[in-house]
This record gives sequence, C-alpha cells and structure tokens, in this order.
Amino acid sequence: MNSFSKIVIVLGLVLSVASCADKNSPNYQYMPNMYVPVGYETYQKVDFLPNQQEALIPADHTVPRGKMPYEFDNGPEGKELAKIQASPLDSLQQEDNMKVGMELYNIYCAICHGEKGDGKGTLVEREKILGVPSYDDAARNISVGGTYHTIYYGLNSMGSYAGQLNHKERWQVAEYVMKLKQDLTK
Repeated sequence: MNSFSKIVIVLGLVLSVASCADKNSPNYQYMPNMYVPVGYETYQKVDFLPNQQEALIPADHTVPRGKMPYEFDNGPEGKELAKIQASPLDSLQQEDNMKVGMELYNIYCAICHGEKGDGKGTLVEREKILGVPSYDDAARNISVGGTYHTIYYGLNSMGSYAGQLNHKERWQVAEYVMKLKQDLTK
C-alpha cells in the first residue's frame, strides 16, 4: 500500500466519525453533578430554612474583616471626646507616617483644603466649593483625634473618607494635617 492510499483511508475514517456526531445534543456526561450545579444564590429564599431573616443579621459582638470599630459617635459629643484622643501610631515610624500621610492628603484632601492646608485648593480657587477654612484659623480647635473623627464621619459639606482610607491611613492623614497646622502657624 502506498502512502497516498493510507492517507485516503485515514481521512475517510475521520470524516465518517465526524459526520456521526450530532452538534445539537451533548455527548455523554461522566459525573454530571460537576457540570450542572445546584443554583443557590446568596441570600436567596430557600424552602428548607424556616426563618430566613436571621441569616441576614450578623452575629452579636462581631466585626467584619478589615474593619476597625470606632468608639465615638457621629455628633458634637463624640467629636469633643475624639479631640482628646491621641494617635495610636508608632512614634518611631513618624517619618514614614508623615510621608504616607502627605501622599494620601495630596490625593484626597488637597483638592479642597490646598497642599499647604490654607483652604485654597483647586476647587476653591475655581469657586466650585466655598467656605473651606484654613488649618491655622484660631477659632478652629484642631486636634489629631478631632481630625480623625472628621475623616471618619465627615463634617458639614465634607463627606466621610472612611471608605477610601483604612484605619492606619486615616491616622496618618490626621497626623499630617497637624504638621500642616504647625507649618501655617509659624
């Protein structure tokens, strides 16, 4: 047999096997449970749970991952209590904290408060927002704890930045704000 006839025979076998396959129906499935899952969705109502609302409520005294509970309420009393709170960051890493705080401040805060903390950010200069006070204003009793409270809850037209900054980053920005206040009062 020559090679041409071998190729013709192999090609004929391949075409005959391929023509028998039906593209509209699937082939045999081995272990079909792996391919056809049970379609439960998160918090979907199911028949076998009697009280489904309990599944939606977190357990008592639990904290979500990555969240740090804040002990002060959002209000004037909470802000006054927060003002006397000191920063929990390590004082040995003060230089690193200031560097990170400056970067985060320039990203999130400088657009309104200005890079120097003088209340003359880009949005204020373009008159998109008004009334952003300077950090050296004598009437504003700014402290590191009060700044953290303001970043956490927001104040007046400033919204909360608790979603953008984690616990440590909020303290780093608060410490950097205190440095800006010192620089402005000199």
